[in-house]
Amino acid sequence: MPRTTEKFQFAGRNGQTLDGRLELPRGGAPVAVALFAHCFTCTKQSRAATQVSAELAERGIAVLRFDFTGLGGSEGEFANSGFASNVEDLVAAADALREHIAAPAILIGHSLGGAAVIAAAERIAEAKAIATIGAPFDVEHVLGQLGEDLATVEANGEADVHIAGRAFRVSRDFVAETRNQPQEARIAGLNKALLILHAPGDDVVGIDNASLIFQAARHPKSFMSLDGYDHLLTAKHAGAYVAGLIAAWTTRYVQGEREPAETHPRGIVTVESAGGTYTQRVQAGPHVYLVDEPPELGGDDLGPTPYDQLLAALGTCTSITLQMYAARKDIPLQGVKIELEHSRDHVDDCATCNNDENRIDVMDIAIELIGDLTPEQRARLLEIADKCPVHRTLENRIDIHRTSID
Repeated sequence: MPRTTEKFQFAGRNGQTLDGRLELPRGGAPVAVALFAHCFTCTKQSRAATQVSAELAERGIAVLRFDFTGLGGSEGEFANSGFASNVEDLVAAADALREHIAAPAILIGHSLGGAAVIAAAERIAEAKAIATIGAPFDVEHVLGQLGEDLATVEANGEADVHIAGRAFRVSRDFVAETRNQPQEARIAGLNKALLILHAPGDDVVGIDNASLIFQAARHPKSFMSLDGYDHLLTAKHAGAYVAGLIAAWTTRYVQGEREPAETHPRGIVTVESAGGTYTQRVQAGPHVYLVDEPPELGGDDLGPTPYDQLLAALGTCTSITLQMYAARKDIPLQGVKIELEHSRDHVDDCATCNNDENRIDVMDIAIELIGDLTPEQRARLLEIADKCPVHRTLENRIDIHRTSID
């Protein structure tokens, strides 16, 4: 869906003009409205802000990206702002959107902006889904970027600090309001769907922050790895990839009334199309994730393929079975690593094949047992591997009963 970009200005908490850009899908009303919070000392023109917002608009979601107080085209003094100021700016932006088009149903925050949208969420009642990108668990994490300049600010009350080669005036008040933020309690009390996006190789905000946020949050919550990307999403297609993940994941929460994720019964798996070409949204109990096809098959590569999942089911079940058995028998198994591959073979005489080509599906499974094990223990564990319930299911006759729902 084509998009347009509009200049969007509104009043901040102290009457200062905050400058933003509203990305709008053309050709109809947006399916949802989102609010994007940029990273610390970044602006609305950052690569992440512009690419993610533009791609979401292409997918039918209107997005406001704007400069926090004292940055970019917004009025005010950066030295007199801080984390609390950023939160107030987000609430003001949501108020402006509510009057202009609709209140944001989706809050998206990059780095410290991710912490800010979590803090602002309770004051934006219409927000149903929150997505953080490389966000810190503790707001105070940002003070580490000030380096040795932090001591100068605290000693003198105000000083120039240097971040990524640029100078910013920072006050003691900025430092004070960054400390002792009740972020863990905010995460636990969100009562909104949370998507955590983080790069395992992020060297600015470590991946452990994503783990802490996920542990503190209540369901519905999801984690998606941005493998191969950096903190600022500088790779060519990183923004589009992140936007695709957000767009597919938020479909459930911003379009229509559906069963809440936390009440989805275990043992029932729900699959529904989630935008893109072939992207599917899967819900298994309280867990939500995406399945897709690779680009060479026309997909957007936003998740594992159906056959990846099939192999994963066999591999995970095998590993769990081995660990359960080892625990019961006091076998010193320290870990399991399994590599699986799917292929198809042709068999000349196949009485059990259910296709005209005499083709059988083959799953190669290589198992590495980690631990100080005797040869007898290793042999027994490999025997037990074949007794995994999924393994037995795959070797059984399987009847699939299809029902059409009108």
